[in-house]
Amino acid sequence: MANPQFTDAIALLKADHRKVEDLFEQFEKAGSPARKKTLARQICLELKIHTLIEEEIFYPAFRGRIEDDTLDEAYVEHDGAKLLVNDIEEGDPADDFFDAKVKVLSEEIKHHVHEEEMRGEGMFAQCRKTDVDLIQLRDAMLARKQELLKEAENGALPPAKPRVIQLTPA
Repeated sequence: MANPQFTDAIALLKADHRKVEDLFEQFEKAGSPARKKTLARQICLELKIHTLIEEEIFYPAFRGRIEDDTLDEAYVEHDGAKLLVNDIEEGDPADDFFDAKVKVLSEEIKHHVHEEEMRGEGMFAQCRKTDVDLIQLRDAMLARKQELLKEAENGALPPAKPRVIQLTPA
């Protein structure tokens, strides 16, 4: 499943990053509650799919090949984002703190993207120094992404599930 649009797995992930950054910018400029709701749902969908392909395919391919702390932090950052994603998906722009939740999610994602894309020592720079086939990884990630998009179209994509952060009942 060669896709010349994305030269490798890292290019695919970076394209996802740019798409979500653009959606966050659109959300900030949106005036109507209906537009905010549409954009928030799109942001959440994009992030759910992105985190799934990273956690199911990309991150495991690099365990033991790059710094464990880098991967561990990425999983924890994903979990923090997932908690907000689920809260935003259940919410409405008329709810208290809705805009604030989207803003905090945006800030968390900017930090996470910086950690992955940082030149020299970021996750992607570390990954490029390994012998992992980034083209084969891209193809596996694209195939999974298509499956998840179909699930989402059919309303079958479940809420984001944190992996590391365990919530205890109050």
